[in-house]
Amino acid sequence: MKAQQSQHSVKHSSWAYAEQHTEEEPALLQARRRGENLGVQPVSQGVAALLTVLAASSRAQALVEVGTGVGVSSLALLRGAQANAVLTSIDYEADHIQAAKETFREARLASARTRLITGRAEQVLARLTSGGYDLVFVDAEATHAAEYAEQGIRLLRPSGLLIINDALDHDRLPRPAVRDESTQQMRQLERRLFEDDRLLTAMLGAGTGLLVAARR
Repeated sequence: MKAQQSQHSVKHSSWAYAEQHTEEEPALLQARRRGENLGVQPVSQGVAALLTVLAASSRAQALVEVGTGVGVSSLALLRGAQANAVLTSIDYEADHIQAAKETFREARLASARTRLITGRAEQVLARLTSGGYDLVFVDAEATHAAEYAEQGIRLLRPSGLLIINDALDHDRLPRPAVRDESTQQMRQLERRLFEDDRLLTAMLGAGTGLLVAARR
């Protein structure tokens, strides 16, 4: 038992170390403070860094985000995307959109690089062009993640990336005894994407899990 606890402690230390691998710019730090005031939990530092790398490696020019929050993930994606890239970001809370605008202003991000939409993601996604995007990032409740993921696949160009945040459902996914609705829904989504012949998938441990799928 002690050996298992020690191994878990080492694993957690490695995860914590990886989460702090990069230093965040002042605009992101301020955005996190803004999130605390609004009761919004942005993506972790490790996830933000990974989003930047994934956007850069895919040379993304057209991106979609479900769940703007206070703009932490939005800014992370655009820091890695091409210089002329445009991010379409959707959130149903108007105060989230306003907070994200403040984040972008502090980061000196040109307004032309973002298209912020207040509304229900299922309605907005349905109006976006099929095959018109390089990267789709979904940061949403598990109850809607599968629907948004399917729409995301439709939106992607060949080699485009679909990224699902909190894919480990706050670390409940690896525990078979956990039968919470959100956990079961994320298990089903993981299996569905894994078995989809259109995709290649990987589960990453950053934050509370990122499920990444590349469209063939």
